[in-house]
Amino acid sequence: MTITTLSSREFNQDTSRAKKAAAEGPVFITDRGKPAHVLLSIEEYHRLTGGQGSIIDRLGLPPGIEDVELEIPPTRDLARPADLT
Repeated sequence: MTITTLSSREFNQDTSRAKKAAAEGPVFITDRGKPAHVLLSIEEYHRLTGGQGSIIDRLGLPPGIEDVELEIPPTRDLARPADLT
């Protein structure tokens, strides 16, 4: 695995170079000399995330749970000013 580092300017001027480098390993993109972003191939991204895209999948919740409606009853208590005496 090859790690490539590009400045933001280099990345903006030659994105095809960055994409080709990402096929060989992560590409660190720097802003003012500090790493700010990482470019990965989609295969590497799926490997790192386990191929699970949504938070529902990652939490292991049953399929269809995202369609459940959550009803929150209105609050009957009114806010009162704080007693600072």
